[in-house]
Amino acid sequence: MTANDSSSQERDFGGRKYEPENVELPPLYARPFHVWPALRYLFFDVLFPLGFIYIAMAVPIWWYLTPSLETMAVLEPGWIGLLWIRNCVILVLFAGGLHLWLHRLKKQGHQYLMNRNTLATDPKAFLWGDQIKDNMFWSIASGVSFWTGFEAVSYWIYASGRLPIVENAGWFIASIYILFFWSTTNFYIGHRFLHWKPIYRHVHILHHRNVDLGPWGGISMHPIEHLLYFSPFVLWWIVPVHPIVIIVTGLYQALNPAVSHSGFEYLRLGAKLKVSAGDWYHQLHHRYFNLNYGNKFLPIDKLTDSWHNGSEDSLQTQKQRWRTRFR
Repeated sequence: MTANDSSSQERDFGGRKYEPENVELPPLYARPFHVWPALRYLFFDVLFPLGFIYIAMAVPIWWYLTPSLETMAVLEPGWIGLLWIRNCVILVLFAGGLHLWLHRLKKQGHQYLMNRNTLATDPKAFLWGDQIKDNMFWSIASGVSFWTGFEAVSYWIYASGRLPIVENAGWFIASIYILFFWSTTNFYIGHRFLHWKPIYRHVHILHHRNVDLGPWGGISMHPIEHLLYFSPFVLWWIVPVHPIVIIVTGLYQALNPAVSHSGFEYLRLGAKLKVSAGDWYHQLHHRYFNLNYGNKFLPIDKLTDSWHNGSEDSLQTQKQRWRTRFR
């Protein structure tokens, strides 16, 4: 990509320049439709690398870091508290590790940095006048609690015999894809609701104080927003799966935002290798608010005319939509 690439939007960070490419529809939805790119996207790109990482994490978590089914057959504070501690440690290691690597130690400098500014220290906007401390508080105190609560109820439903545990490998794979589509749909619907003015003013604004993003901002939300955000677990209260899918659901919901809100479009691994990290599509939502309510995996925004790909033409189209709708 060059400085003259018209498909990019250049931003200047006091001499540091990075040009994210405009957001394109995934091959699964692109027209004209091409079979092999669509299949590669569906069966590899969707899962690489984070999907594979969450599945790989979920197996030992289920074997070694989750109470027995016999223990979880009755809802009790003891084992639920152990789940909370386990989930808190996972989040601290994951989000905290990303923050340490990218924002404190600055191991890749400003390469692939999408933020306009450094993370804020604003006494009016954030608890203790510090964006990072504020984000950590809401992520742990509220976020981990709702994550754990939904997860605990899910285990209890299976452990108490209310639903059977399904151990079919084909259904396991299918349920992972169902999770991705269901989570994306749930996120879009809930997100549009959160942008209803009375709700935004009292609830969603807590998350949107983060204009420039860092890993701890991912699930830094109001408790009401956490209630909506972690509700994809409810699907497994109706549709039977293996408990490992429940763990993957928690990891996907809780850890994915730490990556997508990292502030860096790519994570550099060595001199030449890089993997996708921050989500420019969602970062545009934090910058302009009334667009990109969903995500690229299931581009509902394209159907509702709220899709912004990062280009100036696309932004002007959205501004015209705002003038028409919000005047």
